[in-house]
Formats: sequence, structure tokens, C-alpha cells
Amino acid sequence: MASKQPSGVSPLLVLSKVTNILDCFSIEQPEPTLQQIIRATGLPSSTCQRLVQSLLHEGFLDRDGDRYRIGIGLVRWATPGTFGLDIVRLIKPVLQQLRDETGETASLYTRDGAFRTIVAVAETRHVVMRPFMVGMVMPIHAGAPGKIFLAFDPEAWDAVEPTRLERFTGSTPGDLDRLRLQADLARSQGYYAAFGERNDDVGSISAPVFDHTGTLTAALGLGFPTQRITESDVPRLGPVVAQAAAEASRALGYTGLVG
Repeated sequence: MASKQPSGVSPLLVLSKVTNILDCFSIEQPEPTLQQIIRATGLPSSTCQRLVQSLLHEGFLDRDGDRYRIGIGLVRWATPGTFGLDIVRLIKPVLQQLRDETGETASLYTRDGAFRTIVAVAETRHVVMRPFMVGMVMPIHAGAPGKIFLAFDPEAWDAVEPTRLERFTGSTPGDLDRLRLQADLARSQGYYAAFGERNDDVGSISAPVFDHTGTLTAALGLGFPTQRITESDVPRLGPVVAQAAAEASRALGYTGLVG
């Protein structure tokens, strides 16, 4: 009697074969025939044909005569990731320009629930610095970028209201009323500056980035040690950050007035 196949082996083998089939599609050869797919993958003809038919049924492939192409179902799944990459690609030059103009680290944030995540960074060249790295996750109630989400994205309030507002320093807002006042100020002036809300020695200035539909897509801003940038610098740097965010919005197709 044949021994029982270990759990998980068959699905992994099928996934590997599907991957081999999808690897047959490229910019250079976007519409291969079934025979070309069979030759490229080295799969048995019956196996390859069965898997291709399954991919067709699920919408991962489309067929035009005897040629196949990537289907709308697979494109739909890929779109969110592609859009995110496009945002970084389009806005990275703005971050670099902001870093060069101010000398401080420029970062781009997106929101996930009650948290904000750094998705792109142009790092300061100063020796004294605070690390801002892609992938860092922080709560939106502490720091300037979070106030931008609360000011321009109503769904941010839905995410933050049920949460406990953790106090990281004596400057961290600990109640929703204070957060609303801060969000109102961010909305009225088009940027927000925060000092020592997450770390005592770190400050940030941030402004909104909108997409072509006028929807808030990200928060762009500066992060810096408070020994180098103080509240007296905000009237000078705030408009610079707001202008950079406006340039980033235009890069994403936004044509309205920020704020």
C-alpha cells in the first residue's frame, strides 16, 4: 500500500506549477499559446492544459483565439500593490527635494487603522539624527503625520476612537477632545507640527497628500531631533512642507486646492 502523502505537499506542488505557468507571461511575450506554455514549463501536456483551464475559470487568465493573457481577476488583485509602488515612485523625488531643501529627514506615511506606516524615506545627511525607516509603524494619535490623517480622513476617527490613547511622553495627547483641536488646527493651516509626542527629543512637521480624486492618500513630512529644530522654526518650515505635499499631490494627479 502506498504511504500517505504528507499534508501540504500536493497544494504546494500545484502552486509551484501554477507559478511556472504565470512566469510564461512577460512584457516581451504577453500572449503565449498553450503549446508555448507547455514547452516553457516542461509540464505534461494534460497537466498544463488542466491548470490553464482552471486559471481561465478563475479569471486569472483570459483567452483570445489560441493565445492567452493575464486575466482581469489577477490584475485586480495586483492593483493595490502596484498603486502603492506607484505612489512611492512618484513621490520619492519630492521627498529628496524636501530633504535637500531643509536638511532634515523627509518621510511618507500611509494609514492602516489607528496606525501610520513609513513607506518611503529620504534620510538626512546630518550626523545627529533620529532613525526613520521604511516599515516603521506608529500610532496616529502621536506625532504630526497622525494629525494629518485625523484632519483629512474621516475614517481615521472611526479607527482611533475605540482605542486607548497611550501616553508616550508628557506631550502625548491623551483624550479625543485634544486630538480634535489638533486636527482642526492641521486642517485650517494645511500642515501640523508636533514636538515630543512620541519621543521627548523628536519633532515632526507634516502635510496632506491627495490623489486625483481628492482623497487623502498619505501624509508627507519632516522628522528631526528637537535640539536642531524647535517650535520657532515652524513658521519657516511649515509652509515648505505644505508646498512639498502639494507637489506630491500634483504628481498623483490632484488638481484642486489643498485644504
